[in-house]
Amino acid sequence: MSEPRPEPTNGLEWFGREVEEALRHKGALQRDLAEATGYKEPYVSKVKNGQALASPQFADGCDRFFNTSGYFARLLIRVSQYGHPEWFIPYVDLEKSAAKVEDFSTSFVMGALQTQEYAEAVFRAAHPRETDEQIKHRAQLRLRRAEILEREAPPLLWVILNEAVLRTEVGSPAVIAGQLQHLLTMATSPHVSLQVLPFKAGAAASGLPFTLLTQPDGATVLYSETTGQGHVNDSTQAVRDWTATYERLRASAESEARSLRLIHSIMEEHANEQDARPV
Repeated sequence: MSEPRPEPTNGLEWFGREVEEALRHKGALQRDLAEATGYKEPYVSKVKNGQALASPQFADGCDRFFNTSGYFARLLIRVSQYGHPEWFIPYVDLEKSAAKVEDFSTSFVMGALQTQEYAEAVFRAAHPRETDEQIKHRAQLRLRRAEILEREAPPLLWVILNEAVLRTEVGSPAVIAGQLQHLLTMATSPHVSLQVLPFKAGAAASGLPFTLLTQPDGATVLYSETTGQGHVNDSTQAVRDWTATYERLRASAESEARSLRLIHSIMEEHANEQDARPV
């Protein structure tokens, strides 16, 4: 008698195990599922084995193939939250529906603009005892936040980055150079505005990162974090005060054009550093 398999340890394994069991119950092969969903078989294999997070389209395709009335679509939503701290989920929900997101970043590039390699390096530094698969799962969840820019009516994403964010060598010179190139690419979108608050601007109006999220009805909330905790504040006074702080930061930051030139210059510094290191 074979030993029972251990329970899935993360959302990727959980979703993949359900796909595998559904295939077994239907008596189908993964190539059958690939053909039915329009995805290539290697992709289906990665999802089934817990090595990739399924897309919403793939989950919908699974529901059609297995005739499961939305089960896989609902499961994907659930596992997409698995890995986010419980206190961060309200922010994720607000970000998904926002008409405008204004972010001030002091240490790291905001999640919706991170690359896979950069996100993994950030999580690896914060969770050194987790496995590579756990880190990859966290990073994939973070990258899903970029889907807000793929909506039919995407929000205006305005990000002010302290220069320290650009100069901190996250992962390696190649990783941070790739991240800065990604920022330059994202800045070509009419929905993304980037400004850099340079060191020469002096003391910033805020030493802490924060985000203002405005919904389609005009209601704005303030999101901030303390150690191990996130806070959503819809107080009219708090929103007014921190909106004024954001405007001061915006006024002190470089123009968008000068900011992009600065990002490009710092990106080249990181790339040159990578080239100068011995193989």
